[in-house]
Amino acid sequence: MRHVTMLDRLIAELASRPPIEADLPERPFAAVALLLAPNPDQLLVIRRAERLGDPWSGHLALPGGRQEASDQDLLHTAIRETVEETGLRLERSWHQAVLDDLAPVTPVLPPIVVRPFVFRLREAVPPGLSGEVAGARWVPFHEFLMPGAFRESLISVAGAPRSVQGYHLDDGLLWGMTERIVTPVIARWQEISTR
Repeated sequence: MRHVTMLDRLIAELASRPPIEADLPERPFAAVALLLAPNPDQLLVIRRAERLGDPWSGHLALPGGRQEASDQDLLHTAIRETVEETGLRLERSWHQAVLDDLAPVTPVLPPIVVRPFVFRLREAVPPGLSGEVAGARWVPFHEFLMPGAFRESLISVAGAPRSVQGYHLDDGLLWGMTERIVTPVIARWQEISTR
């Protein structure tokens, strides 16, 4: 019988409650993939390429993007976008949970709804890069919990200064909707680790 790990327990808890779905039918949808792997427990984070006119240009993020008409569902969107951005081909069977829908709280960002999908990989497979992604790294959960990693920062959003909460990682600042997706997952993992 396989040993139940903290990552297994985390995923079971994430999957145990139905996600809150946004009732915003007029908005386009997007999907992101939270790729989790063990030894140590870690999450794949990408850094988006610098592109003129892209409101998320250069940001740390999760693989993902807008739903296309050819996508059979949002899970397909998350899988398609992950392979396009990182070269990692996900199996539908690796999908473990769906998290709550999120919408931007910043009025300068496009009105969109993002649905996060959780995947469990057996190991941290090295990601590739694409024209959309300038960097990608598996970030151990403990890095998110290091003293001072999560703090307030002053950044420029659409040319205006803005104070935001986020994770200061070696690759940059992880903030905004990505932070809103990641924080509850990391908090749940930390809580499991102290039981």
